[in-house]
Amino acid sequence: MLRKIIPDVIHDPQPVHLPAAAGVRAAARLMRDRNVGSVLIVEDGRLEGIFTERDMVHRVVAEGRDLDGTALGEVMTRDPDTVSPDTTALDALRRMQDGGYRHLPVVAAGRVVAVVSRRDFLGGEEARLDDETAIWERIG
Repeated sequence: MLRKIIPDVIHDPQPVHLPAAAGVRAAARLMRDRNVGSVLIVEDGRLEGIFTERDMVHRVVAEGRDLDGTALGEVMTRDPDTVSPDTTALDALRRMQDGGYRHLPVVAAGRVVAVVSRRDFLGGEEARLDDETAIWERIG
């Protein structure tokens, strides 16, 4: 079986990004309109952070923050884990599982080129990782 790399599994190759000064409501609307679960925070072409649906729930809604008065820079996950385009799909999925997150920015030559999410793994790699995890659980 061929080992898929990140570009083989990504469904939406255009990453959604905003500056750190953008408001949370703007990010939520953009995520809704683009049907994505994350927004990358990019300043001068450099990845500063990621704002996800989980961040919205845990850092904004649960804390009673003002949607219009809260900047993404205040509630984003700073310096998120990243992968490169030549990372295998299985390795990316394993990193998401091990790290407990659903989105990984894809960075090449210091530039964000995409985001891979668990939604991109509808089938093969996720099933394969589940099988591998089950084997290790039986051994350990």
